[in-house]
This record gives sequence, C-alpha cells and structure tokens, in this order.
Amino acid sequence: MLESSLEDRQREQRLVRTRALVSGAFVLLGVGAILMRLFHLQLERHDHFTVLSTENRVKIQPVPPNRGLIFDAKGIVLAENHPSFSLAIMIEKVDDLNATIAELRHLIPIEESDLARFERLKRQRMRFQPVPIRQNLTPEEVARFAVDGHRFPGVEVQAELIRTYPQGLLTAHVLGYVGRINEKELARIDKGNYAGTNFIGKSGVELAHEDVLHGKVGHQQVEVNARGRILRTLSSTPPAPGQDLYLYLDIGLQRAATAALGESRGAIVAIDPRSGGVLALVSTPSFDPNLFVEGISQSNYNALLYSPDKPLYNRAIRGQYPPGSTIKPFVGLGGLSLGFITPRKTTYCPGYFSLPGQKHRFRCWRRGGHGTVDLEQSIVESCDVYFYWLANQMGVDKLHGFLAEFGFGERTGVDVSGELPGLLPSRDWKERVRNQPWYPGETLIMGIGQGYFLATPMQLAAATAALANKGRLIQPRLAYARRVPGADTATVFPMMSRQISITNSGDWDITIENMAKVVESQRGTGKRIRSNDYRIAGKTGTSQVFTIGQKERYDATKISELLRDHALFIAFAPVEDPRIAVAVLVENGGSGGATAAPIARRVIDAYLGGTPLPEVPTEVVDGD
Repeated sequence: MLESSLEDRQREQRLVRTRALVSGAFVLLGVGAILMRLFHLQLERHDHFTVLSTENRVKIQPVPPNRGLIFDAKGIVLAENHPSFSLAIMIEKVDDLNATIAELRHLIPIEESDLARFERLKRQRMRFQPVPIRQNLTPEEVARFAVDGHRFPGVEVQAELIRTYPQGLLTAHVLGYVGRINEKELARIDKGNYAGTNFIGKSGVELAHEDVLHGKVGHQQVEVNARGRILRTLSSTPPAPGQDLYLYLDIGLQRAATAALGESRGAIVAIDPRSGGVLALVSTPSFDPNLFVEGISQSNYNALLYSPDKPLYNRAIRGQYPPGSTIKPFVGLGGLSLGFITPRKTTYCPGYFSLPGQKHRFRCWRRGGHGTVDLEQSIVESCDVYFYWLANQMGVDKLHGFLAEFGFGERTGVDVSGELPGLLPSRDWKERVRNQPWYPGETLIMGIGQGYFLATPMQLAAATAALANKGRLIQPRLAYARRVPGADTATVFPMMSRQISITNSGDWDITIENMAKVVESQRGTGKRIRSNDYRIAGKTGTSQVFTIGQKERYDATKISELLRDHALFIAFAPVEDPRIAVAVLVENGGSGGATAAPIARRVIDAYLGGTPLPEVPTEVVDGD
C-alpha cells in the first residue's frame, strides 16, 4: 500500500516538470514572436508607418476653379460669376445655438426653409466647420450684420462666386443654367476634377460646353490636428480657370427677335449662312435662369412646370411641328434635280387632287383652285395641288431621300443640349414603328409638309441657310471661340459642312428666284414683307393642329385658339449675298403670311439695318 502511494507521487512530480518545461517553451516562443514582430514593425516597416503618420497629419484639399464667362458676338457678358454672401455659424464657438439663432432672426430674415437646410447641413459637418443658415444676403443685410456682428461670436458672413445671367429671360433657352451637382451627375463626372465644386451645367450652352467652362481643380496641402482642423497650409497648386466662351449670338438681335414675337408662343432661329453661326435663338415664353442656380423654390418651379404656356419648353430645338408649305421649295428642287419636272411643266388645280381610281379629295388651301400652275406659280401662291401631284410622281422613297440631304429627320448638331431630331417619315419607318404599310395618300400630304412629317425651327433655319448657300449645309453653332482668361489669342471652333449635290446647279438659282417672288410678287403669299432696302427670299407655311373632315371648312374664328393652325415662315436676305437665314414659328398663329412673315422681316431689318416694317393690323385667314 505504501509502495503504491510512493510510485504515484514520483509520477506526479515527473508530470509537473514536463508541464513546466512545455509551458516555459511556449512562453519563450511567444516572447520570441513578440520580439520578432516588434523588430518588423520598428525597423523593417518604419518608413511605411512614418508615411501613414504623416498622411494622417497632412491632408490634400481641393481648390475649385472659377467658371469661364460667356460673351456674345460683340463682347457683351451673357454669363458671369458674381459674389454671393451667406451667413454661417461655426457651432463650436457658439455657447447657446438656439438663443443665437433667435437673435439673428431679429436682425436678418431667416425662414423656416433656411432653418431646415441648416439642420441638415449641421449633421453633415464637423463642429469647427461653418454651416450656412441664410444664403443670398442683400447688400443691406451684409451691412446690417457688419454693424452688429461683434455681438455674435462664431457667426460670420462668407462669400462665394455664384453664376448669374445679366440678360435673364432673353438667354434662358440659349445658355441654359448651372445648378448644384446632384447624385446622378456625381455618378458620371470625374469626381477628382469636381472636388470642391458645387455647380455644374444643367442645360443649354452651359451643359454643351461644360468641359470648356469648368476648368481644372487645384490642390493645397494642409496640416491638420487630430480633429481635422486646419493648422497651416504647406503647399498649393492653383486651379486652372475655365475658359471663356465667345458666341455667334448677337444679343441685340436676340432682343429684337424676342420683341417681334411679343406675347406669342413660338420660336425664332436666325443663322449666318456664311458660317453657320446662330445669331439668335428665341423660344417664348421664357423664364429667369437665375432662379435655378442655387435651387428654385418648389412654388416657383411648379408655376413654371404647370404653366399652360410651357415656358421651360425650348421650342427652337425641341418643338417638333409639321413644316407645312415651308417644305415646298425643297420638294420643288427635288423634282427639278431628279428630272420629274421642268420649270415650265404645268398641272391643273381645281381646288383638290385625287389619286387615280379614288374618290378621296386632297384639298388645296384655296377652295376654288389656282387653275393651271407651273413650279414658279405653285411656290409663289403656295398651291397644294401642284405638290400633291409632284409628290405622287416622285414617290415616298425619292422624296425621303432628297429631303434627308437637307438634314430633315436628324439633329443638326447645334451646341445646345436637348435638341430633338424631328421626323422625316419613310416606308421603312412606318413598317418598323407602326407595323403598317405606306399608303400613297401619305406621300401626297408629306409633299406639303403635313402628316407624319415633323421638323424643328432649328432644322428649318439650317436647311434654309443651305438653300441660300446653294447646297452648302453647315452645322449650326453657337460657340465661335474659346479663350483662356488673360490669353492674347483664342481658339476658334472648327466649321463642319458638306455639299448637297444636284444634277443641274442652275436649279438652285431657279428655286431661290421663286422664293424671292413669294415676297416680291403681288400674288406672293409673303408680299406683306417686301423691302425696298434689299431682296428677301422666303416661303410661308401653315401647320395643321388637327385634321379637317372632307366636308368641313377650317374657320379660325369658330375654334379654340389652341386648335388654330401654327404659322411658319422661312427666309434669307439679301438674295444676292445672303447674310442671314431665319425660321419663324408662331404656335396657333394662323396664316404664315399674315403672322410669321412680318416677324421674320423685323428680325432681318434688325440685323441688316433696313427700314422697319410698319405695324399693320392683320386678321387670321385661311391658307399660307
């Protein structure tokens, strides 16, 4: 019994010694591992952690560039950067925030919407960062705070450059506007180059030339403490300011064109045929783009959005209307060029046209008809039957192919955001989109610019300029050149053009002379605007808003204004050396000759310096 007890004690002692040795070995291994790790961190990785420590102390801050200015053709500023003052609070320096705000409201008006924005921004910023509580201070409010500012520790007036548009409504649809960057834009832009920038082009030239106007962000290296407060600036790389933009636009002509449209809903586009430069681009009614820069109020936005006159709608580049009889010179030129007619070939107009074997009558605007007409008379008096007859001969494929040469059915490429392509219908288009065959009657109404055919005022102006140029189609442009601020020279944007080829170059002269007689002839639908200062070539047009039944007669006095025909007119002058091409659209204006043509004449006079057209009251009549 005693031996058994001794044997157990010896075994236990050996077991204890073994465990002690194993534990000691583990301790030694652990200490060794710690020493090796310390050696790795302190010696081998010393440089790496030194850099991390420095980067935690030194920060790179963006320095946003100043946005480029925009000028018109004569150097008048259209878009500039104006100092805007805001009242900001640095939270950590204010003992009683609520009391401070209450006192401030006695000094400067602060609305509930201002307070809501302040609370939202306060949660996003550090306590030592200023938070704006009121923006767009007036000079009087800035002066008032300067007198009493000593009573508000932690509150200061801050200044930043804000985009402003001195011409307001005149340039809204041309320049567009800038606004604060939203999440969708943030996902597509170069975040590095927009670091520190709050604004971006939203529409118009501001959006189309954003890459030119924005500039390149700069940087400064600053030392900060553990809380992120800037202690000092170590180095800096200045930003490259946005380039200034110079336009072809003539703000004087823009003002005259806007005045010519008056209270009408409509659009005017004027182009220099020699360069493709857009001299005027008007869409009425308009809006004040300055409202959008720092965020428009919901009530103001709703007033614009739901207005029946659609002031936000850019009719010049987005309005798609049947071109009506303004298309007839192009169709007539196509008939000549493709050999379907000669200048003296005639047809008879009894007031309607019917396809062989059919009873349906496609009516002429003159119910009694024009009698026997050739190409000249059909354009001068705008005979629909002649062009029904010609379109039927050409067929939809030839008609589509020739009109496409003038850019109908596709965007002109003008450097204003949001342009729509219009619609030049074809056999393939109808089969693809509507899953229907093309009918011969649709060719007839296409020949007078009705039916599916849609064009924008910009397309009409560009095509008219091509007629004036005898086939040289130039891509219209607003921007002429760009220049780095302070530089001696500017970079001119390239001109893009192509030549429309026709069989006989003399057909250009025939078409132009026929358009001149629209204005000069006593039978011409545009005779109201004949000038003694220079020759004008033009074409009136009327675009139907709704289809009239076979046995019905259009009477503008018995229908709602919004159902009346649109009035159109295209023109260029002087005929011998064209310097301006114009397209005018007046929504629900009725007769193109009575309504749109005088407007075009006033625009031409304003540009060429002609004797102003006297104000003559007119009434809405049928036809062009």
